[in-house]
Amino acid sequence: MKVFEKNITVTKAHIDFLNHVNNVQYVQWIQDIAQEHWEAVAPENFKLNFIWVVAAHHIYYKGESLLGDILAVKTYINDSQGAISHREVEITNNATGKLIMKATTEWCLLNIKSKRPSRIPQDIVDLFL
Repeated sequence: MKVFEKNITVTKAHIDFLNHVNNVQYVQWIQDIAQEHWEAVAPENFKLNFIWVVAAHHIYYKGESLLGDILAVKTYINDSQGAISHREVEITNNATGKLIMKATTEWCLLNIKSKRPSRIPQDIVDLFL
């Protein structure tokens, strides 16, 4: 498993009426880090031929994030079967080390021209596992 990681600082734009990060924002961060991971490791010919779409999100909220918090966002692929890849995303508070959110997402690989599911080639599996 190859881990991809980045830090995010919580800004006012991320905060909801309860004065913590809105749940919808976490979904956006899940999608953003998955896309950034793909962009960082995939060769150009893969990017020209394939795209990923979400099949399912399973999100577990464990705590809250507040304005100014610095969060570590970590993602990796657990496994891939057929056209589906299982991605884990964890968000922790850098200062406390506390797990804030954990998600398992299923991503489907599509042929970019036909927009139909495509079995994940071993070359793509090797990029992540």
